Amino acid sequence: MTCSEFLELLDEVLDNKLDAAVRADMEKHLYRCTNCEVVLNATKKTIEIYRCNEVYEMPDELRTKLHDRIMEKCKKTKIGEEAEAAE
Repeated sequence: MTCSEFLELLDEVLDNKLDAAVRADMEKHLYRCTNCEVVLNATKKTIEIYRCNEVYEMPDELRTKLHDRIMEKCKKTKIGEEAEAAE
């Protein structure tokens, strides 16, 4: 199994809808591919947080840094140009 194939099957993995042969291939892939393991774990954690419906407060300093980085990236794209034109 390749990383692309794993990502295509991610929904089925999360819904536990894989047949035994595909699941075995996926588990072999995850054993040797740290990137896909991280994607799977992060996706599972994101779903868990969403389902818990808990609100996590972000510290003001972190919120400001994140906002500034996003705006910096946006300015390098069409989105940034549209945002500046709207101001």
